[in-house]
Amino acid sequence: MVRRAVLLLALGLVAAACGSSGHRDTDADRVTPPKPGSCRDLSAGDLDEPSNAAPVVPCTQRHTAETFAVGALPTSTGSAYGDKRHGTFVYDACTQAFRDYLGADESLAMRIQLSWAWFRPSERGWARGARWYRCDVVGGAEGAKTLRPLPAQAQGLFATGQPDAWLTCARGRTVPSSTKVPCSETHDWRAISTIKVGQPADPYPGDRIVQVRSRDLCSDWIGAWSHYPADFDYGYTWFHEAEWKAGNRRSVCWARTAE
Repeated sequence: MVRRAVLLLALGLVAAACGSSGHRDTDADRVTPPKPGSCRDLSAGDLDEPSNAAPVVPCTQRHTAETFAVGALPTSTGSAYGDKRHGTFVYDACTQAFRDYLGADESLAMRIQLSWAWFRPSERGWARGARWYRCDVVGGAEGAKTLRPLPAQAQGLFATGQPDAWLTCARGRTVPSSTKVPCSETHDWRAISTIKVGQPADPYPGDRIVQVRSRDLCSDWIGAWSHYPADFDYGYTWFHEAEWKAGNRRSVCWARTAE
């Protein structure tokens, strides 16, 4: 799945020039790419847009997004503004960059209350020759309806520990029917780990096989994590063919715990 990948006076980034229509240029209109490490206060709705012109704010102030990667779209992704190949390229480029920026491995990155979005120039900027992309880490898991403020620096957030405020837990009778919450809040389930259900070159084996593998491997994993009690509750989240085609080969294992 191609991720939703998602500036004015504060840092002097507003263009002073106006076109004949009175349009005032924003950074999204510019050929010059944005700067990594910049912070912005975005809404969840902003993440659905192809371009974003939110102003840069000091990272010490409230913000919900921090730019972790900036690059140029190659000519191989096409010249059309809306070409889907742009998203495919950025997904591959920014997925690993997201983990590296946070200090998270593949497993941990699937169990945190952070995600990423990417943005391209505005159509105005694209017409001027801009081909940059910008990837932002945002305060909320994928699909979050609201975004949470980020710490002053998201870079290296998981490099030396795993803060509960940004780990994923769940509140509810079962994992599928639960509400996902930060582990710093009251919860019934914790996403403990992920398990591999296939290798990179494997074709999709079908829903049933992925589900059974997830069930059995998570049972073993949570049993070991719980020190093999006589009885324990566990859950699992498995993914379908669309995610498999996008490169995911992991399922998430959950333990029933209030810790």
